[in-house]
Amino acid sequence: MQPTDDPPTSTPRPPSVDALARSLRSTGLPQPLLVDVARRVIAERRVEDAAAEAEAVRRRLLQPVINGTGVLLHTNLGRAPLGYTAAATPTNLELRLADGRRGSRSDHVATLFARLVDADAALVVNNCSAALLLVLGAIAAGRGVAVSRGELVEIGGGFRVPEVMTQSGALLVEVGTTNRTRRADFERAVSTAGGDLAAVLKVHQSNYRIVGFTESVEVPDLVGLGVPVIADIGSGLLDAACPWLDGPPPSWLDGEPAARQTLAAGADLVLFSGDKLLGGPQAGIIAGRADLVAACAAHPLARALRPGGLVLGALQEVALAYLDRSAGNLPFWHMATLTVDELRARAGALGAGVPVDLAAVPGGGTLPGVEIPSAGVRLRGDHLDALRLRPPGARPIIARVRDGHTEIDLRTVDAADDGELGEALRELPA
Repeated sequence: MQPTDDPPTSTPRPPSVDALARSLRSTGLPQPLLVDVARRVIAERRVEDAAAEAEAVRRRLLQPVINGTGVLLHTNLGRAPLGYTAAATPTNLELRLADGRRGSRSDHVATLFARLVDADAALVVNNCSAALLLVLGAIAAGRGVAVSRGELVEIGGGFRVPEVMTQSGALLVEVGTTNRTRRADFERAVSTAGGDLAAVLKVHQSNYRIVGFTESVEVPDLVGLGVPVIADIGSGLLDAACPWLDGPPPSWLDGEPAARQTLAAGADLVLFSGDKLLGGPQAGIIAGRADLVAACAAHPLARALRPGGLVLGALQEVALAYLDRSAGNLPFWHMATLTVDELRARAGALGAGVPVDLAAVPGGGTLPGVEIPSAGVRLRGDHLDALRLRPPGARPIIARVRDGHTEIDLRTVDAADDGELGEALRELPA
């Protein structure tokens, strides 16, 4: 065998972890995360993927986006948009300034909501499912709660009313049928259970509709059964009259239950969300009879389900806006009440895409099947990935595709973002 003159081959040495991490600083990620990326790609012998791996880590972080979907309360995008800043200073979160004693962190905001819906008392927890869990645990543990079979709903994430009731310790008493329930069904449940029925529960079908041969029992017809009436209206509309808006309530709100009117109709407790039609941060509000609210506040779960000071601060600003009737300026109500003509004018000024009339939706598990006239732009082809995966420093744009065209609905885009949006659209390939 003849000797070869070719030099022996060798695998290039990988860069040091520190050197590779330093080369990724343009992503803006903190050094420990860049070190994690560097170690991972070096160990897996794919150093060439380091930049893409770091970018994937950055994209997993919470960050602002532009919502061009036309879904006003987009659950995946945080539902109601709300800007709130607080100074880095102590607050009287659990201190009563009047006498210097310890107080309840919920009292400040809860009192405002009790006033808004004309309730004896109120309590704030971290979301509406928590509100239902707490109410049932406080007033119905070990006892029955009657619910129409047509209202045993499942909300986003697979959470179901029967399962929430089980966790609370309350016993589900199903009445009526899927499509038809009458007052007599509840009367039968009360008489059959004797003193073991703690309450009746009315759950708003906020994310679906049953149509056709149907019948349901509304709150006024549940009054007088001899047990408390709990109404979970979910979506967070405070007052059907919308006194914070100029002019009449939007027609797309027709038939949506409101907290103030639900209590006036005889409900003992009403439960609703903070981050839906209320336009605030994620929270759950319980309002109604003082003794029932006090039982909820005294329950051990109340501490586990309470929101933090930042949420309460933001919620207080929202409540004050409703009280001084300036809530029409909240981001949700502002975008919900823009005229189609305003949106058409903005679409024409973008300088990209074809201006078109569109249909927005409330979203967030509210008002199923309801559309709100809107306008935006349409581009040929599917550009979802290009708009969503923008480079560092540029906000992702979330759009929708319909019939092979990309649509940007301007009802859910802040007008201040039109410049960035137009530039991004003009950069897309034709």
